[in-house]
Amino acid sequence: MSLTLVPTPIGNLDDITLRALKVLKEADVIACEDTRHSLQLLNHYDVSKPLLSCYKENERARAKEIIAMLKEGKKIAMVSDAGTPGISDPGAALVQECLENNIEVDCLPGATAVIPALVMSGLSTEKFYFFGFLAGTDKEKKNSLEKIKNLQSTLIFYIAPHKLMKELDILFQVLGERKFVLVKEISKIHQTRITGTLSNLTVDLDNIKGEFVCIVEGATSVVQLDDDAWKEEAEKLKKDGISLKDISQKMYDDFGVAKNLVKKHILSIE
Repeated sequence: MSLTLVPTPIGNLDDITLRALKVLKEADVIACEDTRHSLQLLNHYDVSKPLLSCYKENERARAKEIIAMLKEGKKIAMVSDAGTPGISDPGAALVQECLENNIEVDCLPGATAVIPALVMSGLSTEKFYFFGFLAGTDKEKKNSLEKIKNLQSTLIFYIAPHKLMKELDILFQVLGERKFVLVKEISKIHQTRITGTLSNLTVDLDNIKGEFVCIVEGATSVVQLDDDAWKEEAEKLKKDGISLKDISQKMYDDFGVAKNLVKKHILSIE
């Protein structure tokens, strides 16, 4: 019994692998992020199998059904609408549930928007940090970005078209002026690559469809932390009886200080 995650094309239907088709044709059931969307691909390749919807909101509940079927010996394949399940798509929760139930999980290599967009960007590919979608309120997004703004690795984000200009502005407010590249409709006939700086981009939003991969250059220099500020706060919390674990988490959340550095400092003054 095993669950197999099957990457599907992010644009051009010819990008599916022979092995992916083999797994889909041999599966007893195919779990899909959106059965209607997946049916288009399956019909294109004459794959006819029972489909089970498994999307973000019902993934945990569906996992119990899928695990029960796997324990009966059925072969289950999972696909998302495009790309690799579990990468900013449903799949990760199901994998966790399967592993907790001692069920083998396999993931085929295949389509993902991250790597093609990074390579096409022309920015450094030596080290990169994949963030995915910015989530939460504007304040929460900025807090998240504060933690990674000093990374000298290329940063990769997913951005929905209706949020593009607002989120580019948030990136600029926190990261400052940097080069960036937007890539959309990868592998499709209208594949587009747009370059600019975070403070300067002109785009005809009326003609934009699909999600963007946003590649942002890494920090060219590291802003030094205000050691006195976080150390003073950490020491105060320690005197107040706060646990070392909670202090480390708070210093990471508030100042972006590595947890092991906080622990080392607290232990050194005890």
